[in-house]
Amino acid sequence: MKSEIDEVAGWILNAKRTVVFTGAGLSTESGIPDFRSPGGVWDRYNPEDFYFQKFISSEVSRQKYWQMATEMYEPMKRAQPNLAHLAIAEMERLGKLDSVITQNVDGLHLKAGNSPEKVIELHGTAMRVSCLHCQRRYDREMIQKRIKEGVKAPACDDCGGPLKPATISFGQAMPETETQQAYSLSSLCDLFIVIGSSLVVHPAASMPLVAKKAGAKLVIINRDPTPYDDMADAVIHDQAGPTMDSILKNLKHGLVSRDQGLGIGD
Repeated sequence: MKSEIDEVAGWILNAKRTVVFTGAGLSTESGIPDFRSPGGVWDRYNPEDFYFQKFISSEVSRQKYWQMATEMYEPMKRAQPNLAHLAIAEMERLGKLDSVITQNVDGLHLKAGNSPEKVIELHGTAMRVSCLHCQRRYDREMIQKRIKEGVKAPACDDCGGPLKPATISFGQAMPETETQQAYSLSSLCDLFIVIGSSLVVHPAASMPLVAKKAGAKLVIINRDPTPYDDMADAVIHDQAGPTMDSILKNLKHGLVSRDQGLGIGD
């Protein structure tokens, strides 16, 4: 694996536009449960109860949704960025990151230090709440305080519309602007690094394919195999944190060497 880490660090060093794509496997290393795993949230709730149309049409559904959403939010609120989040943020500071496209809703890339303009949250964020009628946004903690005080399905202060965490639910349309941005950035990069994603949830999972077809190198760092392993230029089946930490150390060494006129990975 050392040679693969060296190789990936060299590619980042020489790339003009590197896009990092992250999934749930990155968050689990920060202690956020994989809600689809045995014993997770979806073992205690029926996902069909939380389709977007049900949320809109049923007060009972909204109450049940907020009960589930509160259960999911608590570990996210406590979570801290892991070594992989910190490495990705450091890549930005080193000028070696074009953007982060994430399927995660936990806000950990921002907490790690990535600039908001560099992070595309494809599935929204659990750290904010939106009114579905007037689109007013609220800080999540403000709304959670209402839940703790006994409000079961909070409503907007301005228009009385239903409030919902600013995440994408089953049956809800993907955010048009963010999705278009993600496709565009994927098609323009020359290095696309997948970290902690099983690459089975679409349309997000098609981003690596867009990048590869446009000529970018594809790197997949994931504990388990993915459907795109065969087309990747490098595959590392290991934990994201230690792997990215090692890649970052090699990258920094390469940048120092380049500054001294030596260079690596050429």
